[in-house]
Amino acid sequence: MTVRTRFAPSPTGMLHIGGVRTALFCWLYARRHGGVFILRVEDTDRERSTDEAVQVILDGMEWLGLKSDEGPYYQTRRMDRYRATLEKLLAESKAYRCYCSKDELDEMRKAQMARKEKPRYDGRCRERTEPRAGVEPVIRFRNPLDGVVEVGDVIHGRVTFQNRELDDLIIARADGSPTYNFCVVVDDMDMAITHVIRGDDHLNNTPRQINMLQALGAAPPAYAHLPMILGPDGAKLSKRHGAVSVLEYREQGYLPEALLNYLARLGWSHGDQEVFSQDEMTGLFDLAQVNKSAAAINPDKLNWLNQQHMLRADLQRLAVELQGQLQRLGVQAPDLVQLQGIVAIQRERAKTLVEMARASRFFFAAPDMYEDKAVAKHIKSETPALLQQFRDRLHALTAWEAPAIHQALEGLCAEAGVGLGKLAQPVRIAVSGGSVSPPIDATLALLGREATLARLDVALAHFGSGAQ
Repeated sequence: MTVRTRFAPSPTGMLHIGGVRTALFCWLYARRHGGVFILRVEDTDRERSTDEAVQVILDGMEWLGLKSDEGPYYQTRRMDRYRATLEKLLAESKAYRCYCSKDELDEMRKAQMARKEKPRYDGRCRERTEPRAGVEPVIRFRNPLDGVVEVGDVIHGRVTFQNRELDDLIIARADGSPTYNFCVVVDDMDMAITHVIRGDDHLNNTPRQINMLQALGAAPPAYAHLPMILGPDGAKLSKRHGAVSVLEYREQGYLPEALLNYLARLGWSHGDQEVFSQDEMTGLFDLAQVNKSAAAINPDKLNWLNQQHMLRADLQRLAVELQGQLQRLGVQAPDLVQLQGIVAIQRERAKTLVEMARASRFFFAAPDMYEDKAVAKHIKSETPALLQQFRDRLHALTAWEAPAIHQALEGLCAEAGVGLGKLAQPVRIAVSGGSVSPPIDATLALLGREATLARLDVALAHFGSGAQ
């Protein structure tokens, strides 16, 4: 048997991390077993589905590298197939037309609730053979009245549902349009899906879908219902927790492999390992290792993983990413060789590419002010003289490289009888405006001779008269 999984998002909202984790687990399971991963867009809700949301799904999947083997398929392009299947079920008396009005259904539910019964359709039109004048009927699936449905869930184990607790589901609206649960069944059957991996909020839909598949003569797939993702406070995931478009994580400077690693660990584990490459996840992923309980997001963990992946990523690739982030800050940085050097000295101290970009702006624009706290702490009466001597030694260097710069710095400090910080920190303030930067020798080497000397001259003019 060839494993066939599907990710079937609905474009009624943005693709957020809950959906991405589902897509990832479907993709990993198919890849692990040499199977087929299908992308299916469930866009039958035309009032709420938007082209923008569809594009976010496609762009998000591309950015994440979760390439589908088939699709994208669109449910709105399969309407003829759904209608034909509806007619088949009607002809075989496995479905029927229901002429109940909204008012009648409301009264039925009120009476059930008054009797402390579970509100459900009572099947009053199951045996109706005559149409009702002036009423456009819905179509309901004729669910079995007795027996049980057993769902052998890969994650939750065996879950049993009583058919008497399942009412006759509407599978086509009065306007003839098929409903979500019906379209899913026909799609899974036609696409020969072997494993349905989805959120556990769909578990209650499963027995009805199994009954419909059996009515259509199809064998149900295996099911695996994933636990929910919660916010850090244990509440349902919302926008304030990160239930935003997955592409916003790209804008915030996260690498796709870091986000996938993070999401994989929300509910799945392999020993104590925390950092996984995509190949490692593919080789190790097992649905049997997915936890039953909900997982809470942890932004600090995501930031740590992103830094770990930045430390492992190709410098040239990160340079291009950093270039894009700098452009968003209004900084033009065309020299990719210089950017690779910046990435090399910044990625141990930055958790995201946005953080790296903000900390690297000084390489491309001289500071227009100096941090007051840094100046008060590090600029003393003797500082301008030291800065001037260091400036002169830098000017005399024949090779503008980090080792030569470091030697000049170290030599002057030794001659002056001061610690390296007494000179390195004022130099750092002079070139960056603050007291935080990568190692000063590497910083100056990347900044370049001309820019370094010019910034030291400005600082000398400023601090020469204002030193404490």
